[in-house]
Amino acid sequence: MARRPLPRILSTGSAQIARSRELARTAADSATDVLHPLITITRGLRRLASAGRRKWADTPKDKRGPLLFLVASVVLVVALVPYGPLLAVIILMAAAAWQGRDRTPPAPEGPDESQTQRLKSLYEALVPYFATAEDPAPLYAHGGEWEKAFPEYEFDETSRITQLVIRYPAYFTDGEADARARIEQLLHAKSGRGREYRFAWDEEGNQLSVTVLPPLPTDIAAQRFVTAPGETVLGFTDPTEVQRTLPLTHGEEQRDVPPVVWRTGVRSTEPHLLVVGQPGSGTSTLLRSIALQALPYGDVVIVEGGGTGEYACLTGRDGVLAVECGLTGALASLEWAATETERRLIAMNRARQAGHPPPEDTRRPLWILLDRPSAFTHLATADGHRDPQSLLQVPLRHGRAAGVTVVVADQFDSADALSDAVRQHTRARVVLGPATPAQVEAVLGAPPHTTPVADVPPGRGYARLGAGPVHRLQVPSTPDPYDDETSEADRQAVLALLPPRTTPVDAQTVPTETEAVVAEAP
Repeated sequence: MARRPLPRILSTGSAQIARSRELARTAADSATDVLHPLITITRGLRRLASAGRRKWADTPKDKRGPLLFLVASVVLVVALVPYGPLLAVIILMAAAAWQGRDRTPPAPEGPDESQTQRLKSLYEALVPYFATAEDPAPLYAHGGEWEKAFPEYEFDETSRITQLVIRYPAYFTDGEADARARIEQLLHAKSGRGREYRFAWDEEGNQLSVTVLPPLPTDIAAQRFVTAPGETVLGFTDPTEVQRTLPLTHGEEQRDVPPVVWRTGVRSTEPHLLVVGQPGSGTSTLLRSIALQALPYGDVVIVEGGGTGEYACLTGRDGVLAVECGLTGALASLEWAATETERRLIAMNRARQAGHPPPEDTRRPLWILLDRPSAFTHLATADGHRDPQSLLQVPLRHGRAAGVTVVVADQFDSADALSDAVRQHTRARVVLGPATPAQVEAVLGAPPHTTPVADVPPGRGYARLGAGPVHRLQVPSTPDPYDDETSEADRQAVLALLPPRTTPVDAQTVPTETEAVVAEAP
């Protein structure tokens, strides 16, 4: 799908600023290289002058006269000797260059003792996996040289590995997922738990790159993102994964953060979204964030199966057609959504056959957000009603052409209750909260390229759009503003994004005949 072009100020402004910074940095480095001798001599002259002032201050007052006479005599002799001034200048410059040299102790070459011990231990742990008895020149052997196996490595201030390049034999079965998983699990345990690692396998070069990833920012509050219509920010990821950044406001600070943008509409290849997570992982937060981004451009229908009132702040707002928490209301809303999808398809088809553009009432996007629909499945089965998920077949199958987007969020323990239509037509997937690699692969269709962490903050997970790569994801903080545990800053951020309340029909006033005449008068 062709990417929608950004506004000029967004597509060129950041690039120009980056190029300007790079040019300025390059010019500064070049000037430093060219002027390095002059900088060194100037620094030395300043140090010699400081030393002279200290010597003069330490000299007793009764000895300053003879000292001045001695200095004057030396200057006079130098002035009278042939080539004396030139030799004096040369000696002064040499002394200044010596005094102005960089006295910073050079960084130690190679790892220190503790770092070397870590690399040796890691090497010995990899020997059973990368060594065979038939290898005539083994790269891995007990007591072997780890320098050949680890050509590149970096450590942090605590002597823990932050980046490592591992060479392995060509006969290692790096094409098998189980073999890779064993190596990754070993490296995760030996390099230090509690951190998130990215593993990049180079099968052609027989190399494995291990990188420690920094934690994603968790302090990004809900706000109006700079996106085009049809673009929804699911969260934020690593800067190396996407080629776009969004300007965000964090208090008084401005910063650019790489987003995970989900594109919907007629030309979208993944028009519907499925979110799966553990309780308290942030699935409802993501649905609230999507609803707040969708309301300026479309209408929203919310069906909540949890019955916790997570979306009470959206009730009665402009663009919010319904917020249903009961089975009867959910069935009625989803039945209307299916009928509305069919109506839009028929109206658009008639307009195309007549050679006219689509009608205005079919252009405004319609969003159907379902939070835990599996709860209604159990209720419907117990009461003998129709499963509400069966009403999603038409919006899921024909929603892209009709401008209808479906977002379903549920929990891992209820994922088996999701209908086949939901599983087949939700090509955009998000997994939130603590999950094993097998669970992530079962939902996203591909395993994550990073190791799981023990302490997972709310809204942290993985996202995959269609057949694209798996991204790390951090959902922007969009809590329920009516929750007492919500901080005041987050509450005000969400309330600022809510549309105004819709005026009820019985509260609308009908102008009298006199008022109408006055209003029409010039």
